Amino acid sequence: MATKPRWEIVSGDLADPRIIRLLETHVAAATADMPRESCHALDVVGLQQADVRLWALWAGAELLGVGALKDLGDGHGEVKSMHTAAAARGQGVGAAMMRHILATARAEGFCRLSLETGGIAYFAAARRLYAAHGFVACGPFAGYIPDPNSVFMTHDLAADPATST
Repeated sequence: MATKPRWEIVSGDLADPRIIRLLETHVAAATADMPRESCHALDVVGLQQADVRLWALWAGAELLGVGALKDLGDGHGEVKSMHTAAAARGQGVGAAMMRHILATARAEGFCRLSLETGGIAYFAAARRLYAAHGFVACGPFAGYIPDPNSVFMTHDLAADPATST
């Protein structure tokens, strides 16, 4: 009986065509049912900025998901580009990536993490994931403007620095 490969989260290589394909899938899914001006998903160029770090979750050679952290300054970070490959949904990939991003942010002294996600039904599972990891609704941040297609959420890391989700 073959054993399932162990999951590993590593820095995302933006030259890897598998990562590029998953990110393109992410952007396409995010824009499919929403006006383009309401979609704030970072493309590959956006993820190459110095203030953004991307991670990839692998099971052996199979890419299961990605997630990123953008440094907004003053101890505030933004969760970006969270996406799980369709074949890996429901297996805890998103939760593992979220735990990694939260742990990294805490270790690096971030006080707050925020995010913007879609308000339509397609993003309901993502909103549940974020809420399960301590994110609560908030207003727009970091230059975002109110948008009926967006949901803004935040997590005060300073209020619960020892919490591990």
